Amino acid sequence: MALAPLFPILHPILKSAFPNCLWQGNTKKSEITLTFDDGPHPEYTLQLLEVLDKYQIKANFFWLGICIDRYPEIAKAVYEKGHWIGLHGYEHISFPKLTPIQLKSSLKKTELSIYNACGLEAKLVCDVRPPNGVFLPQTLKLLQEWGYRNVMWSVVPEDWVIPGISVVVNRVVQQTSNGSIIVLHDGCSGGQDVATITAEIIPILLEKTYKFITIDQMWQTNKTDRIK
Repeated sequence: MALAPLFPILHPILKSAFPNCLWQGNTKKSEITLTFDDGPHPEYTLQLLEVLDKYQIKANFFWLGICIDRYPEIAKAVYEKGHWIGLHGYEHISFPKLTPIQLKSSLKKTELSIYNACGLEAKLVCDVRPPNGVFLPQTLKLLQEWGYRNVMWSVVPEDWVIPGISVVVNRVVQQTSNGSIIVLHDGCSGGQDVATITAEIIPILLEKTYKFITIDQMWQTNKTDRIK
C-alpha cells in the first residue's frame, strides 16, 4: 500500500499533536530545507554532494552511526562542506523498540562516530530524527530531557520504495510550500536515485523563489517568529 498520499493529510494532525517537534518552518517565509536520511553511503552521498555543490546549497544529513563507522571519510567530506549534521540512531531501529538505556546508548554511540570521523563535538549535534518517523510521547520526553531537538518533516515523497524518479520529483514539487522540510534518502533504500532527484527538484524550487536554509536556521527562524 502506498503511504505517500496519506502524509499530507497526517502532517497537520501530527504537527498539532506534537508541537515540540520541528514539523515545518515559518510558513510566512519562502524558506525550505532539504534533509537526507540513512547515510553516509560511499557512492550515493558523494553523487549528492556534487549536486549540492553545483547549486551551492547547504542541506541536512541525519546519519546512522554504523554507516559513519563504515565510511568515515564520506562523513568528513559532508561535514567539511558545511552541511548540518543530525542523528538517526546507530542502527535503523525504531526508537520505541529500544529501552531508554538502549536509546541513549544508540545516540551517544552515533555522536562518538561523528566525533571520530569529523571532529564535531557532541554538544553541537543536537537534532534527532527517529527512524521511520516513529516515536511515542515518552520518546519525545526522553529526547527533550537529554537535550535533543526532535526533527520531523512536511514533505515525504516515499523515495525509499523507489516509485520512480519522476514520481518522487512530482510529489516534492507539488507538496512543497513555505517552511517545507523535505525528506529524501541517501542510504541503501532510495539512495540510488537521490542525486538525480535532487538535481531535478532544486532548479524547479529555485525558480519558484524558494530559499534553501538549514534545519538549525529553521529552528532559529521559528523561535524568532514566536517571540514577535
